Amino acid sequence: MSDFRAIVIEQETEAGRILAHTAEVRRLTDAFLMPGDVTIAVEFSDLNFKDGLAIAGKPGVARVSPLIPGIDLVGTVEESADPRWQPGDRVVLNGDGIGEKHHGGLAERARVGGDALVRVPDALSSEQAAAIGTAGLTAMLAVLALERNGLDPDGVREHGSSVLVTGAAGGVGSVAVAILSRLGYPVTASTGRVEEQSEYLTGLGATAIIDRAELADPGKPLQSQRWSGAVDAVGSHTLANVLAQTRYGGTVAACGLAQGGDLPATVMPFILRAVTLVGINSVEAPLALRETAWRRLATDLDPELLARMTTVIPLAAAVPAAGDILAGRLRGRTVVDVRA
Repeated sequence: MSDFRAIVIEQETEAGRILAHTAEVRRLTDAFLMPGDVTIAVEFSDLNFKDGLAIAGKPGVARVSPLIPGIDLVGTVEESADPRWQPGDRVVLNGDGIGEKHHGGLAERARVGGDALVRVPDALSSEQAAAIGTAGLTAMLAVLALERNGLDPDGVREHGSSVLVTGAAGGVGSVAVAILSRLGYPVTASTGRVEEQSEYLTGLGATAIIDRAELADPGKPLQSQRWSGAVDAVGSHTLANVLAQTRYGGTVAACGLAQGGDLPATVMPFILRAVTLVGINSVEAPLALRETAWRRLATDLDPELLARMTTVIPLAAAVPAAGDILAGRLRGRTVVDVRA
């Protein structure tokens, strides 16, 4: 196949400002693709917050123009000059610059480097792998970081505590709640839409739900100890308050900045309570860690819960959906069937 459909972003910029922007579905040929040693027939991509920014014409994501957005793709290898990959292999690619500086997954065809590809576990369908995507990979990396720092379900329950997940109705948060609950952790979910999302979040396994307003405003450097650990996708004052409320020896995995990229905190939680703050970067995670995370996702994420949090849309619908994800109107995971 040399003729395929894709969403294409074109931008005119000056001194970092976007002066003109378009995002539309086009029909392209292979000549449009960038260099790479593996050509993939893409089946599914998905919609992440970063994709929403790129499609909507917000600065900071698209580094080249024109660009096919989509930081995730799942498909089948068609051609490969990389000996690790053969035609017919099912692969998933998350991050690694696609959808930012290299053409991404919101297309029926992709040409990429083989270094960051991961084989889709046999237990997962291609649609499930796309539903997991970067958001699910990030959530799993956060859980692995909590485990490396000694967090375990028995210890959390012994303290009468729980693990907090902020931005819990979003993609990262939804998967984190589902994984942690399946592993046996009591989970507290923080959301800005408590009435609307309570049933959804308890269905994913959350044992308690709090309003994000409890964490959103400036707070004291040290507060009552509430959490044995946390997965934070919000940043700013929310992350500062989470740190101030984390129990002695607890770990907080930071993986997002929905509220902001600042951290208005003090060193007190670190030096008086031995709290650990771990940064999660799925884009540049080494291959061995990606493979470990995908193996765990195949066993530690309940497929029924994954289906419950997933909506599937056709390729053209990803353009208007970009505004919805930025406005917080989407929850869970939005899979894009690029063939539809």
